[in-house]
Amino acid sequence: MTVVALRLAGPLQAWGSRSRFVRRETEKAPTKSGVIGMVAAAKGVRRTDPLEELTDLRFGVRIDQPGQLLRDFQTAQRPKKEKDGTTSWSSLPLSQRYYVSDAVFLAVLEGERRLVEDIDEAVRSPEFPLYLGRRSCPPAGPVALGVYDHTLEEALASLPWMASTRSQRRHHANTVRLTTVRDAHPDEADGELVRDMPVSFDPNRRQHTWRTITRETVEIDNPQGTAEKTEEHDPMASLGG
Repeated sequence: MTVVALRLAGPLQAWGSRSRFVRRETEKAPTKSGVIGMVAAAKGVRRTDPLEELTDLRFGVRIDQPGQLLRDFQTAQRPKKEKDGTTSWSSLPLSQRYYVSDAVFLAVLEGERRLVEDIDEAVRSPEFPLYLGRRSCPPAGPVALGVYDHTLEEALASLPWMASTRSQRRHHANTVRLTTVRDAHPDEADGELVRDMPVSFDPNRRQHTWRTITRETVEIDNPQGTAEKTEEHDPMASLGG
C-alpha cells in the first residue's frame, strides 16, 4: 500500500467532533473529518461535492507532541435598526471555544498511489487555504511530508518523531512511546466508535457518521536522547569459575 504523510503543527488547533451551540470543544488528536476537510480544501473540492473518494482512505494519527488544552471566551454584538432610524447593538451569548495549543501530530492517509500522490501535490500547492480544524488555526510550517510505500501502521510506527527539539530534549531516553489512533480493521473487535466520518460538508445538510478506531502505542527513536545504555547487572557473575 501507499500512504501520504502530513505534519499538523501550529500555535492553535481545534478538532471538534461534538460541538454544540455556544460550546465548541476539541478532541486531543485530529479527527478524520477535520483532516479530510483540509485535504478537500487543498484539492479544491467544494462543500457540496461528493467525498467518497477521500473518506474511503484509511486514516491514522500519531500524537508526537500533545500540547495543552486552552479555553477561550468569545462574545459578539449584532446591529439592530430602531424605529427612529438609529442603530443599537445587542450582545450574543458568551461562547466557550476550546483549542489544543503547541501540539504536533503526524497524520497518515492510506490508499491508491494515484490518489495519495494527488493529495501530496495538492497540500504543497493548495487551492484553498489550509487550517487545522478552524479557520483561525493556520498551520505552522510545511504540512506535506511526502508519499511512502508503507501501510498505515508501518508509517505510524516508523516515521521520525516530529516534536520540537526542546520537547525531545526533555525526554532523556533514546526512545519514546507515542499514542496512535487509526481506523480499525473489520476483524478488530475491540475498537472504539467515534462520530467523525464526514458524509457531507454542505452547510445546509452537514452530516457525519460513525467509524471504529483503535488506539495503540509505538516506540520511536529520540534523536535528542542522551541516556547511555548500560549493561544489565548480573549478581551471579562473580560466582563464575
